[in-house]
Amino acid sequence: MGRYRIVARLGAGGMGRVYLAHSPGGRPVAVKVVRSELAESEDFRRRFAREITAARRVNGAFTAGVVDADPDGSPAWLATTYVPGVSLGDAVAGHGPWASEPVLALGAALAEALEAIHAAGVVHRDLKPSNILLAVDGPRVIDFGISVAAEVSALTQTGMTIGTPGFMSPEQVIGQPVGPASDIFSLSAVLAYAATGAGPFGTGTAHVLNYRTVHEHPDLSLLPPELHQVVAACLAKQPHQRPTVTTLLHQLIQAGGRDGQADTITPQLNGLDWMPGQVALLVQKRSSAPPPATASPPPSRSAAPPPGLTAPGTLPSPPDAVGGTAVTAGNIGRVCCRFG
Repeated sequence: MGRYRIVARLGAGGMGRVYLAHSPGGRPVAVKVVRSELAESEDFRRRFAREITAARRVNGAFTAGVVDADPDGSPAWLATTYVPGVSLGDAVAGHGPWASEPVLALGAALAEALEAIHAAGVVHRDLKPSNILLAVDGPRVIDFGISVAAEVSALTQTGMTIGTPGFMSPEQVIGQPVGPASDIFSLSAVLAYAATGAGPFGTGTAHVLNYRTVHEHPDLSLLPPELHQVVAACLAKQPHQRPTVTTLLHQLIQAGGRDGQADTITPQLNGLDWMPGQVALLVQKRSSAPPPATASPPPSRSAAPPPGLTAPGTLPSPPDAVGGTAVTAGNIGRVCCRFG
């Protein structure tokens, strides 16, 4: 695909397939190949090209970056940094909720990632546990900005909504324009999930979760005191009532007993000590395992709605339905970037 030699298939989803590939110099990357049906749409290609241009400007310590792309190719494709790691969804589902200190450290890293993403003019739109990779050198936010291109594929699917129920902001649920404040809402829902093992709006069908998000108060009864106030402020129904990402970063640092300087967070995330012990062992094992060496056959297509598009009355996908290294596309697999 372009100059990259594909060596293994990592997953598939609503937007296409994700492959492990090597650059001419041997660097591993994750290559996302867009489904031909989507790539035939000129509107989709325009959106895809625009979002890739924006995403390539993102340069943060806690993001997995875009390294190459060909939105005009046949098929269209995107290459991102390959990050061996474990998704936050897998970590919590497999080993339980986290204590407040690692949650605060995680939150500060994710807030810093959002700072870099928003500074590039990108809104993530689908921040959730399966879009956060835990690696040996800190967490990574994946799929920033790319999911907006999926909107064109949803236009012909009545009742479809871009995003993940339980983690979407109220304005996103009801179809209003979304901005950086929407990502703040999603980030706080992720932190509630990490600390309690469940999203702040519980479980249920997409309709139930979306209704609670728009009309009901979140259930934060299990959050420890040092997290409660910060998370609650970010879950305000009105976007203008939520803190900015810079304010949130400061609040998370203060709540964690830091000295108020954002740059004191990064050194503490170098290594594995900041994570729960069992999760750290899993991340270390995953990062030291060799990547897949042989390509596997392409997946069969399914009539089910693609991940990230939720049909009314259906059960939403769990926060992280698939495990592995990497980057994903919707719930495409686990790689460094997702297609929606």
